[in-house]
Amino acid sequence: MALPWKLHGDGKDVGAAEIVLPGERLTWPRTIGLGLQHVVAMFGATFLVPLLTGFPPSTTLLFSGIGTILFLLITGNRLPSYLGSSFAFIVPIVAATKADGMPSALFGIVSTGILLAVVGLIVVGTGTGWIDRLMPPIVAGAIVALIGFNLAPAAKNNFMQAPVTALVTLAAVILCTVLFKGLLGRLSIFLGVAVGYVFAVIVGQVNFDAVAKAAWLGFPQFTFPANPLTDPGATWGVLPAFIPVVLVLIAENVGHIRGVAQLTDPSVNRLTGRALFADGVATTIAGFFGGSGTTTYGENIGVMAATRVYSTAAYWVAGTFAVLLGLSPKVGAVINTIPAGVLGGVTTALYGLIGVIGVKIWLDNKVDFTNPVNQFTAATALIIGIGDFTLNVGQLTFNGIALGAIAAIVVYHVMNSIATLRGTNGPPRATPPATPPATADAIESGRDGSNPVDSTH
Repeated sequence: MALPWKLHGDGKDVGAAEIVLPGERLTWPRTIGLGLQHVVAMFGATFLVPLLTGFPPSTTLLFSGIGTILFLLITGNRLPSYLGSSFAFIVPIVAATKADGMPSALFGIVSTGILLAVVGLIVVGTGTGWIDRLMPPIVAGAIVALIGFNLAPAAKNNFMQAPVTALVTLAAVILCTVLFKGLLGRLSIFLGVAVGYVFAVIVGQVNFDAVAKAAWLGFPQFTFPANPLTDPGATWGVLPAFIPVVLVLIAENVGHIRGVAQLTDPSVNRLTGRALFADGVATTIAGFFGGSGTTTYGENIGVMAATRVYSTAAYWVAGTFAVLLGLSPKVGAVINTIPAGVLGGVTTALYGLIGVIGVKIWLDNKVDFTNPVNQFTAATALIIGIGDFTLNVGQLTFNGIALGAIAAIVVYHVMNSIATLRGTNGPPRATPPATPPATADAIESGRDGSNPVDSTH
């Protein structure tokens, strides 16, 4: 069977004003090299999620690769994207695992994936207009920002376990961002972790016993979700913490698609419903077998922007290679040796940048903060998220992210509706068309690919 890509030019060179479209490819050696570059770009963020949540890294990597391949199939091989671990899941996973164990968290991931898939099917039939109305930039930015800032205590706890190692790691992340250009600059999180890890090895904070015992090839650890029929307390009770993640995943996917469409072909926007459905399916399958939820990755948008190669062939290579990494227990064991100090350093920057990305959504869309509706929407949601307000209703627990996301949506729409009816929202002011929150991708990736020296995680 003939492969679906046609060769771009001679397959070797891409002119300064040219791009390689999703349905095109370069020569296979070059395509394989680009695919491996995508693996490097996603790796730093994807392996951090299992480290921070206690999930098996090999399992997460395996289903990251499988999810990417499913995404390409479901979107008809027309939308280049890598599905890596979503940082939006960190807080609810940690909370659910601490309370009721890993199977409880996996039930939350599966439920989130199913809901996202349903949203995708709805979008296939109705379009994305209702999403834009439900989550205008002020709401989307607030939800993204409060997720990052809510994670601050977790970063502090790891940082204080080994402050010197954490400081070395943080300094390496910051310096690599501005010292290097192109791809290396985009990989500052990965490089910072590498520098911190080497330092930790030197000072004796890393134990390699588990690495020596691990096999080179083998299946990763599989864990299944809790059963809602036999254990309702460990299943339905976690949903309030996971449901708001769907809003973030929607924003990430829509932003990713619009970013690719802007640089390749506007018709790509028609794939929004399929993309949401594909990410929902990938997240559901990952959660069912013990992996973390997935999302489209901004790091890989950055790689495409830098190389001008949007070929889906490179993503098939990346997905396949991630599957192979997931089938190596040795790789998972190495990842598990990364000490708390390194994690504390990298997440101090990472979680703060997630919060700042929410602010960037406001700036990119020129949100009017002289408008009291916008002021109270952002202020209320952020304080609830940062303070980690908690509400218990029977067996259901609503954490700061859940309550903050709900507050952002409710406060905005209630205030805006009343102000419009009462005429208290002031004279209309001209505003430019809203830019889709492409930077929401950076919840996972920490960047939107728009800056030559990308902000990393």
